[in-house]
Amino acid sequence: MTRPIALATHRGLPALTPEDQLLRTAIASQGVASMATVWDDPLVPWEDVAAVVVRSTWDYHHRPIEFLDWIARLENIGVPLFNPPATLRWNHDKRYLLQLAEAGTDIVPTAWILPDEPRTLADVLAERGWDRAVVKPAISASAHETFLVDGVAGAEHEASCRRLLAHGAVLVQPFLEEVARQGEWSLCFLADAFSHAVRKRPRPGDFRSQAEFGGEYRVMDPPDQAVVAARRLLETSGQEWLYARVDGVMVDSRFSLMELELIEPAVFLDLVPEAAGRFARAIVTRIGE
Repeated sequence: MTRPIALATHRGLPALTPEDQLLRTAIASQGVASMATVWDDPLVPWEDVAAVVVRSTWDYHHRPIEFLDWIARLENIGVPLFNPPATLRWNHDKRYLLQLAEAGTDIVPTAWILPDEPRTLADVLAERGWDRAVVKPAISASAHETFLVDGVAGAEHEASCRRLLAHGAVLVQPFLEEVARQGEWSLCFLADAFSHAVRKRPRPGDFRSQAEFGGEYRVMDPPDQAVVAARRLLETSGQEWLYARVDGVMVDSRFSLMELELIEPAVFLDLVPEAAGRFARAIVTRIGE
């Protein structure tokens, strides 16, 4: 393979994340070159790369139409893209949860508010009987524009919800106490196989488990039921993928899906360094097929 592999990132991380720098080293150990590429940089010669692996395009939700156009451009010039274009399109809007729920999978209970609906956030909470709920836009990442309603939805909450609805659908989920007590699981899959898992817990007093909000991450062996359920969820999605992260929580000994991350998930290579080699081999093998 003479052409390099492009690892797509965003302008805020032009040199990639620390975990993706590990991935570059692992790819190099396979005798293949790679390069960091900012996805919306008009000067990148995409036609000259062997493939594009989407890694830290963490601003895509701010400009989803441009992101989808970029995917289409790569598709049109015949550049292999991982995950595949159809998978990225399917996963960029959290309404994929509707499809999974209709297929009978176990997801965290989710209510939807559409932009043209007269229902208020307070209406939804009353209908579902939820005292505490997490509200987020359907197109979002890293807890962007996500907020917690604790008790009755007040004017501030309603205003925030209306602001989100100006840009698209909004989903509402009950806050699960299991997240605070035992944490949520991120199960990472590489090349069709389970690789490793991380348990994430929000800092005391918060509801977000992301590290930038003080969340605690720990590599742990997940319950067997979680791995089985995660694999079943990926199969049910019907999507092709090279890498995947399945985020969920154990509720009454059952794994309940929170989000299926198939676009640009962190897979914690900095916490599980040996996984970088697995990921690199998966990439090089798939491109060579």
